[in-house]
Amino acid sequence: MTTAERHIYAAGNTARGYRTLYDSVLAGLDRIYLLTGVVEGITSGLIETMGKELAKKTHQVEWIHSPFMNGQYDGIVFPELKVAIMDYSYPRIWRPQGPGVKEIQVNLQTALIPDKLAPYKDKIAGWYEKIFAYDQQAYTAYGEALRIHDDWEAIYISNLDPQAANQITEEVKELFFGQGSLPKESRVRRMYLGAATPAGPVDHIMKLTDQLDKRYFIKGRPGSGKSTMLKKLVEEAVKNGMDVEVYHCGLDPHSLDMVILPEKSVAIFDSTAPHEYFPSKETDEVIDMYARAITPGTDEKYSDQIHQIKTRYTQKVKEANAYLVDAKDLREQLNAAYWDATDQTRLRAIGQAILSVLARNN
Repeated sequence: MTTAERHIYAAGNTARGYRTLYDSVLAGLDRIYLLTGVVEGITSGLIETMGKELAKKTHQVEWIHSPFMNGQYDGIVFPELKVAIMDYSYPRIWRPQGPGVKEIQVNLQTALIPDKLAPYKDKIAGWYEKIFAYDQQAYTAYGEALRIHDDWEAIYISNLDPQAANQITEEVKELFFGQGSLPKESRVRRMYLGAATPAGPVDHIMKLTDQLDKRYFIKGRPGSGKSTMLKKLVEEAVKNGMDVEVYHCGLDPHSLDMVILPEKSVAIFDSTAPHEYFPSKETDEVIDMYARAITPGTDEKYSDQIHQIKTRYTQKVKEANAYLVDAKDLREQLNAAYWDATDQTRLRAIGQAILSVLARNN
């Protein structure tokens, strides 16, 4: 059996704090197993083990990556089974819809050996306090970076031709929706395009779009209308009854970076730094917002000002990233303590129990 794998982010370290889109990502599922009682270093490994086992029995798997620890997972979704297995450790908590019915909590503390964890008691409290402090410092720095980015955008907004930008949007609308609507209600699913992580910005754009028939790479500058166009395309998709995947910006959740229309097998995305890509297939196309909607010579006219803004922005992003690295180092110590105090046989038994239940119900 060939299994199609997707990799996404459902939560992020943003300029507006830690923000999740779990309600949207997990919508429509029948059961969500919530792994509680320990730390992400324990839950991620269990999620990966169970995910690989279940992947052998289904055609679709969606890995949800952690924005805190590169290479770890916040969860896994099996669309065909309508099941998800999720890390429910701090701060990954969201509003339940049916505890015990839809959300099934699995307490992994039963796999802990108390005598082995007890020596870490004071350290654990201190680690959590420092991790929280570093995360908040990162969010503050990202917030300052976003305000600097607003100054960057303002230059191009003041030199934007609204009519030209609207014309581009109308052209894309015609390409996507000119053949009529579908007789159903649209399903809108929201995720993050990528995430700010301890290793810097990470995304999975190319993997998410590689199998699609058509990709549009939007080029431009901050403030050249990229996100506005994507928002209008989402509105149009909803009006036309088409399912749409909406990918929010990892820095500013209020901004959009990519839209995928699965039924059209098409993606359109902001292809500028820090997620800059270039066409690699014959069917790929570029939409250049700067060339078509910005006053010619804007880059040159404001070059000194833009350079200063870019420098300030880059410095602030690096500062924020450094705080994430500090938090990651403490998370690794926290995870190591819990790993040392975990009975691996019991942990595997919990995983097998979940898999057995899923096998009976599917």
